[in-house]
Amino acid sequence: MSGQRIADLLSEGMTALKGAGIEAPAREARLLLGLAAQVPPTIMIGFPERSVPQDAADAYRALVARRVGREPLSHLLGRREFWSRPFLVTRDVLDPRPDSETLIEAVLEEIVDRQRPLRVLDFGVGSGCLLLTLLAELPAAIGWGVDLSAAALAIAERNADMLGLASRVTWRQGSWRAALTPEDPGSFDLIVSNPPYIRRDDIPGLAPEVTRHEPLLALDGGADGLDAYRQLAPKIAGLLAPDGLVALEIGLGQGESVRALMTQAGLTPAGSAFDLANRERCLLFRKS
Repeated sequence: MSGQRIADLLSEGMTALKGAGIEAPAREARLLLGLAAQVPPTIMIGFPERSVPQDAADAYRALVARRVGREPLSHLLGRREFWSRPFLVTRDVLDPRPDSETLIEAVLEEIVDRQRPLRVLDFGVGSGCLLLTLLAELPAAIGWGVDLSAAALAIAERNADMLGLASRVTWRQGSWRAALTPEDPGSFDLIVSNPPYIRRDDIPGLAPEVTRHEPLLALDGGADGLDAYRQLAPKIAGLLAPDGLVALEIGLGQGESVRALMTQAGLTPAGSAFDLANRERCLLFRKS
């Protein structure tokens, strides 16, 4: 069968994506055509009259249809960039989001000597984006990643392999501290977490990409969004080394409540960081 012109396919895809409410239809149409037909952006822009094979055009239309159904773009591409590194993603993990880079930046600003052999623990590791990014930026550190989901840990492990960090990380499946074993350290220099913090009643109002295609386990923070913090507070306090640091991602307006929970557990607030929308996104704590 004869091929179809790049310009026509892009126009068709952009129209469909725009009609589905996709915010950047032209950009996403180019990304999907590039994936389906292995056509670089320079060719799409410079030679839109060129044709692509019919099988590639069919594959592109199938991808567009899935995106119109609000399947996340990252799931179609199979990856999402975080802190300038690619991470594999599936429906078993939350998409790494730019908001979470706020935590990375806040932690790195607190670490004067990045060559220290730190012990890093990530509760609710998901794709591994927080833990693996920190290990990449802290070359002498070693890490432990805990998650209740075996499927999520499998993705995190693949990301560690892809980033060349597998030898420096240990994975544990289970609920928070209970997942750790006697072989693991009794204390950690750095503990991070992006736990579930969405209020349960707010979940149906989230974007379709989230409600239909991301794991509920990683979203549902209970009636007030604070269940995970209540469970984590005493566990984190018991595992933090005397000079250690805690960094927690939080949801909108949760700062005061999470500070109170951590303070009651014996931690001292040590600052906060704001995301690009100027919302308090990360809280820092140290030992009292």
